[in-house]
Amino acid sequence: MKNTSYIIRTALTVALGGFLFGFDAVVISGVNSYIISQWGLGDLELGWAVASLTLIASVTMFLVGPLSDKIGRRKVLAIGAIAFAISALGSALAPNYVVFVIFRMLGGVGVGAALVIGPLYIAEISPGNLRGRMVSFNQLNIVIAFTVAYFTNLLIRNMIVDDTAWRWMLGLEVIPAVLFFLALFFVPESPRWLLMKGQDEEALDILKKANGDAEGQTEMQNIKDSIAEEANKPKSSLADVFAPAMKKVMFIGIIIAVLQQITGINSVFFYANMIFEQSGIGTDAAFTQAVFVGIINLLFTLVAMAVIDRLGRRPLMIIGVAGIVLSMFFLSYQFGQAGYSLTSESIATLDTEIQEKLQPVVGQSFENDVDFKNSMLALLGEEVMQEKESSLISAAISINPILVLMGILSFVASFAVSLGPVMWVLLSELFPNRIRGIAISVAAGINSVVSFLVQLIFPWELANLGTSMTFLIYGVFGLIGLMLILRSLPETKGKTLEELEDMLVK
Repeated sequence: MKNTSYIIRTALTVALGGFLFGFDAVVISGVNSYIISQWGLGDLELGWAVASLTLIASVTMFLVGPLSDKIGRRKVLAIGAIAFAISALGSALAPNYVVFVIFRMLGGVGVGAALVIGPLYIAEISPGNLRGRMVSFNQLNIVIAFTVAYFTNLLIRNMIVDDTAWRWMLGLEVIPAVLFFLALFFVPESPRWLLMKGQDEEALDILKKANGDAEGQTEMQNIKDSIAEEANKPKSSLADVFAPAMKKVMFIGIIIAVLQQITGINSVFFYANMIFEQSGIGTDAAFTQAVFVGIINLLFTLVAMAVIDRLGRRPLMIIGVAGIVLSMFFLSYQFGQAGYSLTSESIATLDTEIQEKLQPVVGQSFENDVDFKNSMLALLGEEVMQEKESSLISAAISINPILVLMGILSFVASFAVSLGPVMWVLLSELFPNRIRGIAISVAAGINSVVSFLVQLIFPWELANLGTSMTFLIYGVFGLIGLMLILRSLPETKGKTLEELEDMLVK
């Protein structure tokens, strides 16, 4: 008889790695404005501070699989936990920008381990009838961590009013990282890995705890047969992935992997506060609105998990991507219609020296945010502009910030029911058995590279293209992706992997 509580407890413990990834990725959204002021960062410097973690995570993803085959899944997860803890502490205490980026990059090692080995371990220890739900704990923990990071950023912002608040935001991650490391001592090694290494007795003991005595014996024999079968098969290579017969399926997989990131989701997650500040609500309110992003993302991820096997993958993708396109076009229109004009009353709360410098443009109207920011930069200088940008936008902009909030939340909801969770389900189903592992690695690698580039250039886009044009670009990419989905994406619900291979691989 299966010991469901043992399986759930083990899966939840390992899924803490997903929580750490989610927290580490999103906590930076509350830090950005602080480090811009503290170190005078330019647009690409800020982009690199945010995106460097993703770059290292992308490299790590290709390395941790083979490493876990050598030293074990649990040890790789422990290395990831240590990397998370050192990265959080080092980033929080960083004396300068270079040290900060180095420790942020170290966090990418933890991210790579959590995203690859966490789900792999859970899949290997879970019985087939529980595997889908158990693996989903990792994705659910990532989404929960987004909400927690936004909320703790807001809490710390309200509790600590000086310029050290950002250090506490980052340093807080040390607590769950240490707890994750300690908790790993109470979970077993993957039974599949133990059998690969000939440690049959230890593997059998774990399988009996999870499945009961009789089923544990059967499961061990099934795993050993699978290992023997894999050993006799020729290993797949990168050339197999790009063979002519794989043209259609790889086209679909790569399109989905690119689309998930090129529509700007990580710009919203990682720069949420900065985006909300562009609507003129001010820094404090931006922290509050960022919490709504996390809550909506969590709620609609749960919706997707509940309906994906009933509605199917293709309808969710069509509905969600259409929502993304409409949301981005709506946001582009709202910012495109915004006007910028300073009055004596609107700048009355600023320092007297700044008010005097702004007198040449008081009463002058600017058609877009780029012209307005460039004018402010010329009058005030880079250092003052970096510190006062949010206040200046609040004083000048004419826009409905509630409509901006609704557009952002609509975008996040649309993503959470489609490209967020559904992409990974599709990638696990589309590729043939013999090359699935390497094909998913290729798609995930492309996805990570696009994510890195989106994060890197977003501050530059805001400064040089403007908010309206940036969102318009994301919307156009989404529209192109929607047309490709309508044309090429098959429904995979209810079909066996073999049926999909016959349908897609020519």
